[in-house]
Amino acid sequence: MIGHEKQIKLLEKSAELNRLAHAYLFSGPEKVGKKTAALEFASHLHCSFPDLILVEPELESKEIKIGQIRDLIWKLSLKPYSAPLKVAIIDQAQTMNQESQNCFLKTLEEPKKDNLLILIAEYPKSLLPTILSRCQSINFQPLSQKEMENNFSKEIAEISLGRPGRAVDFSDPQKLDEFKININEVAGLVNSDLSSRFQYAKEISQKDNLKEILATWLFYFRDLLLKPGGEHYAGVLKKIQETNSLISSTNVSPRLALEILMLEL
Repeated sequence: MIGHEKQIKLLEKSAELNRLAHAYLFSGPEKVGKKTAALEFASHLHCSFPDLILVEPELESKEIKIGQIRDLIWKLSLKPYSAPLKVAIIDQAQTMNQESQNCFLKTLEEPKKDNLLILIAEYPKSLLPTILSRCQSINFQPLSQKEMENNFSKEIAEISLGRPGRAVDFSDPQKLDEFKININEVAGLVNSDLSSRFQYAKEISQKDNLKEILATWLFYFRDLLLKPGGEHYAGVLKKIQETNSLISSTNVSPRLALEILMLEL
């Protein structure tokens, strides 16, 4: 585990004192280390297969559907196999649809002593307030440049924006080459006409790595913001973050969201 010592110590201390919450919400940006922290904490509690349950969005729909939550509830109803607890990790919890969230709420309202729930979410505001109120929130923020450079090369540390998961991705030369291509493309967009921007929005809206492309844009415009006279890029950065949130946590058309973003460049 890279970084987040404070969060990990808090969890481990709670376990030692037998003061664990029934449910936790690990919130923070993508690839900052939330899932790694959840898995390591489960390991700390001596929880492994079959007492560890991982729920993730379906590949096609990119949602966590009610059938998955019902299956989770059934698994949680069984006694732990060998660990003191059954630990359920719901990754990208913000992708639970309305039905799933309402169904999951019943589990939070009637907690079992031998169950521990960990929700992982980039955009917790997409979850029902009643779910949020029943979880102890632990926030994970990007690491400092120094922490990143202690574990990765200076170049990788700089372009990862404090996110260890992205730094690990960049250990693959192909991922690094894709990053550089995306940087060149967004640099060209700044001075292009609206028609060219809309065409580009159409092309990338259909790509599987759209979130990675938007992460590259954040790096590019953050770099411009830090340069003399770059203050006006603050609004662009905010708009990129809003667009990423919309695409990740709602059913908005990615192409439409990107076209609106293009008007801000």
